[in-house]
Amino acid sequence: MNPLKLPLPELLLRAAVAFSLLYPPLSALQDPDSWIGYFPAFVLAFGIAPLTLLHIFGAVEGVLALWILFGRHIFWPSIATAALLLLIVVFNANQFPVLFRDVSIALAALALAFMRQHA
Repeated sequence: MNPLKLPLPELLLRAAVAFSLLYPPLSALQDPDSWIGYFPAFVLAFGIAPLTLLHIFGAVEGVLALWILFGRHIFWPSIATAALLLLIVVFNANQFPVLFRDVSIALAALALAFMRQHA
């Protein structure tokens, strides 16, 4: 889908959610230590090297971002994004003063999901 043919409010929501998904993996390329700490201990216990795990997670975020930005059927990636962001907040509740914005972005992703569901 050509994102320029979307109504402006939807395009802005898509861009906002996609940006929030693309920034962390790009930033992690330069400063991975700033991002690895957001993985809960039980995830790190799987035995995958933290840097590898970070880049796999970044690839998932990139796919979700591009799907939301350019995709036609964005219900599922929007739901997945909202769940992912809310789980990050839940598993890092002690960092809520930094992560509170993720709640707003998750709600924007849900708005996208249900907006397209009823369009």
